Amino acid sequence: MNKDIYERIQEQSRQMIMPFQRFFKQEASSGIVLLVFAVVAMGLANSPWAAAYEEILHWKLSVGAGDFLLSMSLLHWINDGLMAVFFFVIGMEIKREFLFGELKSPSSTLLPIAAAVGGMVVPALLYTAFNIGKPTISGWGVSMATDIAFSLGVLAFAAPRAPRAVVVFLTALAIVDDLGGILVIALFYSSDLHGPSLLAGAAVLLMLFWLSRRNVQSVLLYLIGGGLLWYAFLQGGIHPTIAGVLLGFSIPAGTEETHGESLLRKLEHRLTPWSAFFVMPVFALSNAGIAIDGGSVGNLLTPVGLGIMAGLFLGKPLGIFLSAYGLIRLRVVALPAGVRTAHFLGAGMLGGIGFTMSLFIAALAFTDGQALMTAKTAVVAASVLSGLAGTAMFKWLQRGTP
Repeated sequence: MNKDIYERIQEQSRQMIMPFQRFFKQEASSGIVLLVFAVVAMGLANSPWAAAYEEILHWKLSVGAGDFLLSMSLLHWINDGLMAVFFFVIGMEIKREFLFGELKSPSSTLLPIAAAVGGMVVPALLYTAFNIGKPTISGWGVSMATDIAFSLGVLAFAAPRAPRAVVVFLTALAIVDDLGGILVIALFYSSDLHGPSLLAGAAVLLMLFWLSRRNVQSVLLYLIGGGLLWYAFLQGGIHPTIAGVLLGFSIPAGTEETHGESLLRKLEHRLTPWSAFFVMPVFALSNAGIAIDGGSVGNLLTPVGLGIMAGLFLGKPLGIFLSAYGLIRLRVVALPAGVRTAHFLGAGMLGGIGFTMSLFIAALAFTDGQALMTAKTAVVAASVLSGLAGTAMFKWLQRGTP
């Protein structure tokens, strides 16, 4: 009797949990969670609790002791520390895609790589056109980014029956875009380099890749190495989140036959939900708090606002579409089955949803508080407009699709 009751309770528990499990497995779900936390952040920034919200973000937190004491604001711990987990997952994802995934063969990588490059260069040029000769030129990298969670989430909502090739194209494009963003951060948003710290970081990195080469499976060793690399980069002037990416590259991926059981696959499987449903929402909550008033809306008409808006809303779709269309017209690549050229324009519009990555780069690009707030407002506005435009395009493309 007791056994029957226990089994019945177990079954009822499974039925209650299953909808939540299905939700967290959907591609769109992380984008939904991000949106909720971004709205909460904006609500707090425009509420009577705005001062308390800002004060909490600037709380000083210290870790360590003596010469190894690190003291940073809560906001910096999130942006420099917690975000390293997000970039670690991105590093593993990029490695997997290039070794075993959609970016494995040169023929399949050419189209998304070319589109991603076009989608980074054109926005950067548009921003530069508005800000050339001004101190705000430092923000040229903000409009280059694509938020993979939001873009895939909007695609899943707008076109649930979109051709598989379009989903693959947008995913691969966003991954290459992430790689481009990582390079931009490493090369252009690192400053005051400190040689001894960077040499120590290089030694740690060599050790990590040696462990990977030997197929060492100890998570603890990689964790210690990653922590040392993060600290060395922080002291050396390279943004410490780059340590997360390089650590991801160093995790053993196995072979084509053993990849499913590799350390990389296991860590990616375990950490992706934490990255998507904890790290990124916390980042959104701490960085998307934008006070909306007449001044902030008016600032969209400044060179910073116009440059970012033009880059994301116009430059992204133009760069992505023209690059893809050009390769197809020149017969360098074939149009994927079931895909129309207009699909690339729709994908380009969704590529203009910069949100988290654009906000992250904006925080590195601008030291002036007013310019940073303008950049954040422009990123959110352009991301919303891009999402609406992409939704309309895919809804139009899907008319008559059974």
